[in-house]
Amino acid sequence: MASETKSAAAFRTIGEVVQTTGIAAHVLRYWEARFPQLRPVTRAGNRRYYRPEDIALVERIDRLLNHEGYTIKGVQQLLATDPRVPVATADDPLMTLRHIRALLAQALEDDEGASLTTPPMGA
Repeated sequence: MASETKSAAAFRTIGEVVQTTGIAAHVLRYWEARFPQLRPVTRAGNRRYYRPEDIALVERIDRLLNHEGYTIKGVQQLLATDPRVPVATADDPLMTLRHIRALLAQALEDDEGASLTTPPMGA
């Protein structure tokens, strides 16, 4: 599988997300229409490329809808009021910076033996 050879920070195609999560491509496209927070990068031919935070959001939406019993409207309301889920916009010049910050934060959380602390960025 190609996604196994990619780094954790690499973008994934919709097919790779389908293989990883088990969620059908048509469901992912539907969720993009229903949840403004889920905005994968699109390239020529409307090809979707999911960032690690997009995949985490897909997994969260799946958990809420299919395992915790939320409705689409309930998940929409939850995500709209959740400060951990920024609404992504392609014209946002800080998108790359936010992506890097998210990756760094996740790397620090994942590193069990990490004793490093980082100062707040932008302060």
